[in-house]
Amino acid sequence: MKIIHTADIHLGSKMDSRFDKETSDERKFELRKTFKDLVEYAKKNGISVVMLCGDIFDSDSPFKKDKDFFYNIVSTTPDIDFLYLKGNHDTQGIVTKELPENLKLFSDQWTSYTYGNLVICGTEICPANASSYYSSLILDKQKLNIVMLHGQVSDGISGGNINLKKLKNKSIDYLALGHIHKPSHGKIDERGEYVYCGCLEGRGFDEPGTHGFVLLNVDEGKITHTFIPFAQRTIHEIDVNITGCKSAFEAYKKVCNSIQFNKRDLYRINLTGEINFDVDRLTDDVEKLLTDTCYFVSVKDKTNREIDISRYENDLSLRGEFIRTVYAQKDLDSQKKMMIINFGLKALEDKEIEL
Repeated sequence: MKIIHTADIHLGSKMDSRFDKETSDERKFELRKTFKDLVEYAKKNGISVVMLCGDIFDSDSPFKKDKDFFYNIVSTTPDIDFLYLKGNHDTQGIVTKELPENLKLFSDQWTSYTYGNLVICGTEICPANASSYYSSLILDKQKLNIVMLHGQVSDGISGGNINLKKLKNKSIDYLALGHIHKPSHGKIDERGEYVYCGCLEGRGFDEPGTHGFVLLNVDEGKITHTFIPFAQRTIHEIDVNITGCKSAFEAYKKVCNSIQFNKRDLYRINLTGEINFDVDRLTDDVEKLLTDTCYFVSVKDKTNREIDISRYENDLSLRGEFIRTVYAQKDLDSQKKMMIINFGLKALEDKEIEL
């Protein structure tokens, strides 16, 4: 038996705020297409169950086109069961007059679905059960047990936290999790492990890396799993040291020599190092020069300035006064003075400051 574990699709998401409307609309479409492609993959590869571990929609009131799209995909794939557990974004669930028979739901009480010797159970964590759902989980140790939850692995037990210590020795073979958008896994106890499948498609620069779903194979009394990369596009975040560059064009050339761009992907490039040239339009100029290298690029200035104090001895500007004032502080070492000056110059240039 084959099962897909996916979560955090976020249909209807506003997407990254830096995108223009055309790019944002295209990425919204690609979210839907990636889910459609996943279901096509499931049909072609003999998948029996798709576990949806929360946040299928980005809000409790999804757009009609996203809701209709989801229901149409499920209802036209009757040979596959879709087990849908609500997340923190879609806490009110999906409301329709008539649910497709193959769409199986959960509640704030443990609900189970049985497939031969395999039992898949889950509960939706809420304030009413946040501390009690551990003790009410009772599994048959003779069965293969998959548990579905949506929340943050933590030592706490409040809110949407999932305390792995309280799930030890519960006869869990596979804990299918949603909420964290980066794939990861680890042990619960000697018998079972927890797995975050991550989001199906990265939406913004806070979700870089490889995205996809987890494929489970249930055979001969055990469960094995493999991560399947599946996103339409990959989001990359890369630091490029431009020390020694004397212009935005030289910085652009350094970036091109440092990165092998994929035309389909999105890139966040952090410029680092020390520079001493005018940086008022550094990020804008480098972004424009990189426009044709990939699908979308964002450039961040994280450089430091090489400061020659002698240049500002008679400078009557605000910049000069600021630099002289910092250098006059006897209780600061040179490293701290340089750090303060770099932060100050970025503020004067209306640049983003990351502490």
